Amino acid sequence: MRWVLLVLVTIGVTVPLDRLGVPSAALFAALLVGIVLAISRLAPARVPRRFGLAAQGVLGVYIGTMVHSDALSALGPNWPIVLGVGVATLLLSVAAGALLGLHRDISALTGALALVAGGASGLVAIARELGGDDRVVAVVQYLRVAVITAAMPVVVTLVYHADRSAHSADAAAQTGQSPWYLSLAMILALVLAGSLVGRLARLPGSGLLGPMALTIVLELGGWSFGLTVPDLLVSVSYMLIGWQAGVAFTRESLRAIERLLPAALGLIVLLNLATAGLGVALSKIAGVSLLDGYLATSPGGIYAVLATAVETGSNVTFIIAAQVLRVLLMLFAAPLLARGFVRLAYRRASSEASSEPIAVADARPAASTSS
Repeated sequence: MRWVLLVLVTIGVTVPLDRLGVPSAALFAALLVGIVLAISRLAPARVPRRFGLAAQGVLGVYIGTMVHSDALSALGPNWPIVLGVGVATLLLSVAAGALLGLHRDISALTGALALVAGGASGLVAIARELGGDDRVVAVVQYLRVAVITAAMPVVVTLVYHADRSAHSADAAAQTGQSPWYLSLAMILALVLAGSLVGRLARLPGSGLLGPMALTIVLELGGWSFGLTVPDLLVSVSYMLIGWQAGVAFTRESLRAIERLLPAALGLIVLLNLATAGLGVALSKIAGVSLLDGYLATSPGGIYAVLATAVETGSNVTFIIAAQVLRVLLMLFAAPLLARGFVRLAYRRASSEASSEPIAVADARPAASTSS
C-alpha cells in the first residue's frame, strides 16, 4: 500500500508540473512526494538497488542519444574555446561546492556534487555511489536548475532584448526513429553491456556512465539506427531516482538542508553570473552573438536553453553542441572529482591517526614521573 500511495501521488503531481513546463518534472515530483511521505512515515523503507541501477542505465542511454555528429561538427574550429569554457565552468562549480562544503551539515564532496553545473539528474543518480549525500545533492541540484530556468526568460528579454517570436531555421534535422520494440531491445542491451563494461573498468557510477559511453559511440559511429528512449520510460527512471533520494529523508536531515539553502541559493546566483561572463568571452572569441554565448554557457536547464534558442532564432546547432559538451564533461569529471575528495579525506584521516599515538606515548612518561 505504501508503494501504491507513492506511485499514485507522484503521478498526480507530475502531470500538472509537466504541463507547466517544469524541467524533469517526474524527478522533481518524485523527490517532493518521497520527502513528504517519508517525513509522514508513509513511504516505503527504500528503493531496491537493482531498480535504481536500471534507472541509471536508462538515463545514461537517454543522455547519450543527445550526442549527434552533425551538432558537434557545428563547433568547427571553435571547439577548443568551448571546451575551455566547459573546464572553467567545472572549476567554478568545484570552487562553489567547496565553499558550500564549509557548512557544518555537509561534506566537501557533497557540496561539490551538489553544485556541479551539468547533468543534474545523472549526478543525483550516482551521488550515493560516489560517497555523497544524494538527498542534499538532489535538492540543491534541482534548486540550481529551477533558479536558472526561471531567470532565463527575464535575462533574455531584459538584458539581451531578444525577440522571442523569431523561430530558428537552424534547428537540427530530425532523423528517422527506430520502431519502439527495436529501441527497447537496444536500450536493454546497452544498459546491461554498459554496466558490465563500467564495472570491469572500475568506473565510479558505472550504471550511468557505462551505458552513456556506449550510446555515444553508437551515435557518433552512425550505428544507433534511430535509437530513441520512450518518454514513459524516461519518466519512470526519473521517478525511481527521485524516490531513491526522497524516501531516505528524515526530519533531522530536512532541518539540515533548510539551514543550507540560503548559502546554496547565493552560490547558485554567483555561479550563474560567472558563467554569463564566460558567455561574453565565448561570443567575442568565437564570433557568435552575445545571446548565443549566454545560452551556450548557461550552467543548467538544457531543455529550457534549447527551447529559448529556437524561439529567439539563435544558432541552435552551436548551442546544442556546447551544452551537450558541458553536460558530458561534468558527468565524466564527477567520478574523478569524487576520487580526489576521498583520497584527500583519507590522507587527512591517516595523518591525524598517525600523530595521535605519538602524543599518547609522549604523555605516558610524564604521567609516570609525576606519580
